[in-house]
Amino acid sequence: MGWDFTIAPLLPWPLLAALAAAGLVFIAISAFTRGRGWLLRAVALTLLIAALVNPSLRNEDRENLSDIAIAVVDQSRSQSFGDRTARTERALADLKQAVARLGNTELRVVTVTSNSSAENDGTRLFAALNEALSEVPPERFAGAVFITDGEVHDVPGEPGKLGLNAPVHGLITGSRKEIDRRIVIEQSPRFGIVGKEQTIRFRVEQKGATPGPIGVTIRTNNGEEHTIEVEPGQSVSLPVLVDHGGQNITEIIADALPGELTEQNNRAISIIEGIRDRLRVLLVSGEPHPGERTWRNLLKADASVDLVHFTILRPPEKQDGTPIKELSLIAFPTRELFVEKLDEFDLIIFDRYQRRGILPMMYLANIADYVKRGGAVLIAAGPDFAAEDGLYNTPLNAVLQVVPSGQVLQGGFKPRVTDRGQRHPVTRDLPGAQGATPNWGRWFRLVDAEAQSGEVVMSGLDSKPLLVLSREEQGRLALLLSDHGWLWARGYEGGGPQTELLRRLAHWLMKEPDLEEEYLSGKQDNDNIVIERRTMADTTAPVTVTLPSGATKQVELKQVTPGVWRADLAVTEPGIHRLADGKLTAAVAIGSADPKETADPIATEEKLAPVARATGGGLYWLEDYSGLPRLVKADAGRQMAGSGWLAFKANDAHRVRAVHELPLFSTLGSLGLLLMAFAAMWYREGR
Repeated sequence: MGWDFTIAPLLPWPLLAALAAAGLVFIAISAFTRGRGWLLRAVALTLLIAALVNPSLRNEDRENLSDIAIAVVDQSRSQSFGDRTARTERALADLKQAVARLGNTELRVVTVTSNSSAENDGTRLFAALNEALSEVPPERFAGAVFITDGEVHDVPGEPGKLGLNAPVHGLITGSRKEIDRRIVIEQSPRFGIVGKEQTIRFRVEQKGATPGPIGVTIRTNNGEEHTIEVEPGQSVSLPVLVDHGGQNITEIIADALPGELTEQNNRAISIIEGIRDRLRVLLVSGEPHPGERTWRNLLKADASVDLVHFTILRPPEKQDGTPIKELSLIAFPTRELFVEKLDEFDLIIFDRYQRRGILPMMYLANIADYVKRGGAVLIAAGPDFAAEDGLYNTPLNAVLQVVPSGQVLQGGFKPRVTDRGQRHPVTRDLPGAQGATPNWGRWFRLVDAEAQSGEVVMSGLDSKPLLVLSREEQGRLALLLSDHGWLWARGYEGGGPQTELLRRLAHWLMKEPDLEEEYLSGKQDNDNIVIERRTMADTTAPVTVTLPSGATKQVELKQVTPGVWRADLAVTEPGIHRLADGKLTAAVAIGSADPKETADPIATEEKLAPVARATGGGLYWLEDYSGLPRLVKADAGRQMAGSGWLAFKANDAHRVRAVHELPLFSTLGSLGLLLMAFAAMWYREGR
């Protein structure tokens, strides 16, 4: 670089100005009065002021710095549609070559993928740009180029306040002729009462397609499927029955359009968590005993339980002359309970019940049919079960898979979880069951019986069956072959997990998914899908995972505890993942049930247009060019985009390596010249 003239005043400017003004006044007076030497005075004053201003010549040894441009490359899920991937790769390669031809320009490339978390899904190009700008000095920033389909989900609300001093350009990888159809869920309840209907509202939107009725398939996770026709853009209300607790999945699938951009958004999923409003329980106690109040207290403690307790206080054979009108204020509605409203109960519990002529055989046959139709029965048996007038010798034995020997075993024992019970959700990891000896109190009575089918999950004295669980057609039955469970509730010898055991029993009988012994599920854990398979079998088959894109992956599971197998699968795509192992199926929504990336995949320039206008950049559809628009550099203040061309800003940034400075009035020669001027002035005035 050449020499520059610089000044560094030795006195403040106001003081220099005052001195100069005073000197000029004296010179003016001298000139006006025709005094001698006024011209020499002017020369001396000029040289003095010049010396005080301290002028110098300055030369800087500079190193030119390259301008930095940033290319933000969109590699989100929507960029895989159509020809976008190929156009993106070609545009990036061409951009690198064009920047290399500019000279003194550095290109930094940032790639952006879809984020699979529910809070941050979608394409976030501006977040990536801001992160890259944090490492770029503002004086070197030349501009940014987005290579994207235009579906950007973090565009600033006020582009004028971005604070960028260089243009932002957009290269659109999609096509103006794209067509697409998608499902939009307008309303989907998160929870629903089991047995009640909920309403899902949705519509079908399409772009670039001929209007007309659209076929939509409705599928549920219980295997039901039907098809309806809807008009594009019309809201449709779909009633859905919440038929079980846990996830009730409804899948809505629109027919595909010929040549549409993607079919991934032609389906959407609604997950309604089924919850029970109130659990209606019928408790039938055969006679008063210490454990009866334990049952009653346990059930009444739960506000969600509606309990009807039927207790036989006085069997018919007991005749003591007490008038009937003094035995009961009202007659117990046995026909209403066991015939007319039997199906309204979610659970029936028999607690030490014996045949005493209170319930006719027809009523007990109704209960057996109730189980086969999907009902749930829990029998807490005592010595009554082994007697001739026990429940086994009634029509209820049609669903009983346990045959009593007629004997009642007496003696202290600690209930134990069997090997099969270690795998069953009802008794697996039961508190206190760990170790060789259970950490709970003893029981002292057990009905001797043989289990012909079902699962023996707990054993008692001499390893005899204690708790047997069985499935009977559509219903379920649990048989507890001891009436000493109340000892745990009373805290005898430390007590035991009676409340937890009975809670699990009730949930298993109610077919709650969390207590199913054969169950396949998946859930999101950060960037992984945790696949879990519960089974009573010794082995389990691999799980096939169908990704939202249609690709499949096979996952081998490993046993983590008896009866529980798990595996992790890294999340590569947001959306609905379907799981299947040949027997069971499940679905898990990753990110959201309707990801932003597929919600509206049609390429657009509208979202980036405000940013381009605010920064002086341009937007270009790559389908209009064989390569890239022409790339140039322009000085600050010049136009940065036009038809068929775009520009990066030339910053002329540099780094100073050394400075050379030559003072003009601080040398001996300058001082001598000043002294000569004063001497000449005095000499002239002295003559």
